[in-house]
Amino acid sequence: MSVLHKYTFIAPVSLSIALFITSCTDNKVSQCQRLIRVVNTGTSLIDKNKGTQVITSIQLSKDLEFVTKSIRELNLTDPKLKEFQSGFVKIFENLSQAIAKAARALGATKTAEASVSGREKIQKARIEIDSALTTATTIGKQSDTLVNEMNKYCSHPE
Repeated sequence: MSVLHKYTFIAPVSLSIALFITSCTDNKVSQCQRLIRVVNTGTSLIDKNKGTQVITSIQLSKDLEFVTKSIRELNLTDPKLKEFQSGFVKIFENLSQAIAKAARALGATKTAEASVSGREKIQKARIEIDSALTTATTIGKQSDTLVNEMNKYCSHPE
């Protein structure tokens, strides 16, 4: 076997192996895509369920807990993406808690009786709902900022 034949066989095999190994690595782009996909899932749930009833809000809270868990379980190796991951875990945890709090308060108003104690119960629930909405608004702004930062980071090649 001549040297030329060896290289015509070895070169394509080596190139194939190199491409295979490269395609299997979890680079910045693929990590960005995985994180963005899960974050978008959570954001879609929120958009779809805005202003819904108590039972739907409670389910939304549970669904956001699942999204939080999914974000937490992503095996990201890029240090900056890990920071974004941590930020989104906090955002979705806090949002889930705020939605659950508002849903419980809204549920309490539905069972309030037409009495002094019932009016007090409604007033207390209204304060809790307002507090939850304020929290959700703040979290939404934090999320927007984090999404913009992540998009900037992910749009730049390695």
